[in-house]
Amino acid sequence: MEAARSVLVVDDEPTITEVVSRYLERAGYSAHVAADGPGALQVAAETRPDLVVLDLMMPGMDGLEVMRLLREQQPVLVILLTAKGEQSDRIAGLRLGADDYVVKPFSPGELVARVDAVLRRVEHSPQLTEPISFDDLTVEPAAHRVTVRGEEVQLTVREFDLLLQFVRHPGQVFSRSQLMDAVWRYSFYTDTSTVTVHIRRLRAKIEQDPSRPRWLQTVWGVGYRFQP
Repeated sequence: MEAARSVLVVDDEPTITEVVSRYLERAGYSAHVAADGPGALQVAAETRPDLVVLDLMMPGMDGLEVMRLLREQQPVLVILLTAKGEQSDRIAGLRLGADDYVVKPFSPGELVARVDAVLRRVEHSPQLTEPISFDDLTVEPAAHRVTVRGEEVQLTVREFDLLLQFVRHPGQVFSRSQLMDAVWRYSFYTDTSTVTVHIRRLRAKIEQDPSRPRWLQTVWGVGYRFQP
């Protein structure tokens, strides 16, 4: 029998962690809970969850910092919970690589549906696992590893997904909206500045001279392409 997918719920409100974890378990998930950032990092290290439901506004270490530290430990999917409805908070989370967000108050059933959807996107993504190489750049989808000039480069989950989208379609120009749809799965999202931010971070990590990129090129007025 296939093991249940593991979900970690992090929130400083015990009622939320209790109710959400109960709904997740009814849906067939293995649920774990934490009440703060340090607790989340500890539980994640022990259980290696497939996805983390993470409150954005927590005392001490906030959700964005927790997400950054989690991603340093291991690749993990993240759904942010926020009590704020302002667009700026959602944009900040998406720019840092969140896979989805839910605004409080929310229906536990809706949250479980979002968890289902995010995990399903990963399961149904193209399973091309052979390494892809262009000169001194190699992307290994199965190992989730990138090497440049013989050195391994540490990328976030979202940065890796973005680079993989490019190297699987060398020479093809993508608009920011197309990348938002293909990588972030947000075809409805109008603010695509997060794409620009991630392109800049990718260039800083893989390009010898990020100001004159060899691979990730800007096509002015259109978008970006990976030039082999």
